[in-house]
Amino acid sequence: MTRTVIESATKTAIIGFDEPFCVIGERINPTGRKILNEELERGDFSRVESDALAQVAAGATVLDINSGAVFSNKMAEDPRYADNNFVEPMLMKELVEKVQAVTDCPLCIDSSVPGALENGLAAAKGRPLLNSVTGEEERLEMVLPLVAKYNVPVVAISNDDTGISEDPEVRFAVAKKIVERAADFGIPAHDIVVDPLVMPIGAMATAGLQVFTLVRRLREELGVNTTCGASNISFGLPNRHGINNAFLPMAMGAGMTSAIMNPVALPVGPKKIAEKKAQVEAAGIILPEGMDDEAFVQMFGLGSTKARPGKEMEAIRAANFLTDNDVSGGEWIRFNKPPGEAAGSAGGRRGGGRRRRA
Repeated sequence: MTRTVIESATKTAIIGFDEPFCVIGERINPTGRKILNEELERGDFSRVESDALAQVAAGATVLDINSGAVFSNKMAEDPRYADNNFVEPMLMKELVEKVQAVTDCPLCIDSSVPGALENGLAAAKGRPLLNSVTGEEERLEMVLPLVAKYNVPVVAISNDDTGISEDPEVRFAVAKKIVERAADFGIPAHDIVVDPLVMPIGAMATAGLQVFTLVRRLREELGVNTTCGASNISFGLPNRHGINNAFLPMAMGAGMTSAIMNPVALPVGPKKIAEKKAQVEAAGIILPEGMDDEAFVQMFGLGSTKARPGKEMEAIRAANFLTDNDVSGGEWIRFNKPPGEAAGSAGGRRGGGRRRRA
């Protein structure tokens, strides 16, 4: 069976057909995160460190590190900061070092800048995943030698010089091309994790069906593991978590073995709490004296004041159990165990019988 091995200095994560679904945490990425971007420009990595720890606590088995920051203030002082080829290599090295200082979770080095990829690979301990190569000729010639040099696995994205095709046959052909070209560099298929490109279902009604069909073909015909940007499927739609929660187990059932995603349900902030309390007061509801914010947000279904695993993680863990990739159900039981419950308790009884694989 195909197994893609990703390692830190002390831990191993395996993406595989008969392995629990691999969650690649996506939050260490300044793209679209204004506050994080500003902090990185000031040399403040505290949010990066807390995001790393929160994702691991929520169940991420690999952490994606993206260095695509835009340092607008520094650009005004030094024009070199307008060039990603200047910014990203030095930032990637710092990000990798900061994350490795707080967690030994295996890493995924994510950039479109060659220097950033190499700096990330050089700074990372163990055997990181490289993100990514495409079917574009220039990208193939740039990234595949790095993959071979550092003997690491790589994410292969199914687009080429013609762009992203809506035709799943074309996307499969691009993936096949990448696998074949990688073989020329001595890179085995088990070290290639294909991203077949998930389209937003709000824009393309067949997007879900397409990716399920593609994943099956990639598994059966090319023997490769697969991944995706999980939230792409629900882009632009209401209740995105509801769609994501259905999509992920269905993709797993089709053979998808990993996803780049946010495993954390973000905490409810003071502003939202204050707004809800004002609504409650206006409705004439009297709250218990001394009720803290955590009790309040839970009572009114707002979530939690603390970072915790997102609903998508619940769906993934349930699917792991149902596909016999959580053999004893231990992970599912631990995930749902109330705080403080005895470690030996399993569904109200101790020492529950271990399920056996068929």
